[in-house]
Parts: sequence; structure tokens; C-alpha cells
Amino acid sequence: MVNMDKLRRVLSGDEPTPEEESSIITQINDMSTLSWSTRIKAFCICFVLGIFLSLLGSIALFLHRGIVVFAVFYTLGNIISMASTCFLMGPFKQIKKMFAETRLIATSIVIVAIIMTFISAIVLKKAGLTLIFIIIQSLAMTLYSLSYIPYARDAVKKTVSACFEV
Repeated sequence: MVNMDKLRRVLSGDEPTPEEESSIITQINDMSTLSWSTRIKAFCICFVLGIFLSLLGSIALFLHRGIVVFAVFYTLGNIISMASTCFLMGPFKQIKKMFAETRLIATSIVIVAIIMTFISAIVLKKAGLTLIFIIIQSLAMTLYSLSYIPYARDAVKKTVSACFEV
């Protein structure tokens, strides 16, 4: 509706007011804005695809297809699942939230673990090292996910510290 009004004004020769003039980023954002139902559908599709790829990697491991196949599918599944949230809040806002002070450590560990998983599986072809990075990646993804739930990290910290008290 807004774009039709702009088009009508341009065709009639009316000059836009300063409030109507916008930057190229705003114009691109206006053209690419998805409806809420489309965002939810895209999120669900990406999230389910990510889980499917992770499960496919796990199945490949049990079918003796090797640690490399497992690592690649599992890690791609995690990346797609993590990226699926971009549909809910937009990529820029998602990246900004990922690197917020409360998530900086978890996000950094996830990214490093993902990179090291690929390097150890594909380049180095070291199964043990790959498995270590997958475990680190899983723990970091859990910590990262918990950072979005209020007080969840505090509850986990208290539970873990209670388990290790003598």
C-alpha cells in the first residue's frame, strides 16, 4: 500500500516530504519485508531442516559412514537451526543479539567450535579431535540457547555447582 502511494506520487510529479525520503537500506528493507506468517513458516522450515540434518548425521554415524559425514551434517544442521531465528527478528537484529554482552562468550565458542569441527573433520581428518569439537559445539549451543531464556543460565550454574559440591 505504501509503495503504491509512492509510485502514484512519483508518476504525478509530487515531491516526497523529508519524512518520506529514506536511505537505501530502508528502501531495501521495505521491499524485502516478509509477513509474520511467512516468517513463522520460514523459521519452522529452517529449524526442522536443521534438526533433520543433525539427525541424519547421527544416523550416518551409527550406519558407520564415518565421523566426517556425521560432523558435516551435524554442524550444518546446527548452523541452519541457528540461522532460522533470523526469520523471526531479521538478520541484523539477530547478529546484534548474538553478540550482545550476555551471549558474547557462548556465541564465540559456538563459532570457533563450528570452524574447528569442519577443519578437524574435513582438512585434518582426525576423528577424536572432531568428536571433541562436536561435544564443545553442543555444549556451547546449549549455553547459547539458554541465554535467551530469562534466569535459565543462573539455574544451570546453581545446579552444576550443587552437583560438584562435596
